[in-house]
Amino acid sequence: MLSSILLVALLQATTTPPPAAPPPTCDTEGYAGFDFWIGEWDVYPAGRDTKIADSRIERKHNGCAVLESWMPLRGQGGSSLNHYDAATGLWHQKWVGSAPGAVEFVGGVTDGKMVLAGNWPQPGAPHTLIRMSYTHDEDGSVRQFGEASTDHGLSWQTSFDFIYRPKKDAPE
Repeated sequence: MLSSILLVALLQATTTPPPAAPPPTCDTEGYAGFDFWIGEWDVYPAGRDTKIADSRIERKHNGCAVLESWMPLRGQGGSSLNHYDAATGLWHQKWVGSAPGAVEFVGGVTDGKMVLAGNWPQPGAPHTLIRMSYTHDEDGSVRQFGEASTDHGLSWQTSFDFIYRPKKDAPE
């Protein structure tokens, strides 16, 4: 009896698989493309001092994703999930707001700016292409500038222009 217990214990000790290796981190240069946007922000229309939203931008999931929580002072909020695809060198963003549907953007860092573009379907409206650029300014703010085109990118009109200012009371 003792030998069978010893045999079972010995078998268990030799057949237990080693612990799984941790997943690789997303810490190469490509994954750092949106690092300047990470933080707690007060959001203002460009050129105005009337705050319109709060925004929290976080690195998540072992550094492989950047999550935005958009919290307007009026109206409904939303979130964007951003990730870098090392195979293509492109960034992808999926925006989900408080209305049905989602919008997907793709792009990357160009001339020091993150530039993303995608189709924004709106029922009853013409096909709309949106191009957004995110710029880290010297004062620590981030500008999110959006342009819309209804002629497949031949001409562009300003759609939105936001300045993200660091929250004064945000934890470091």
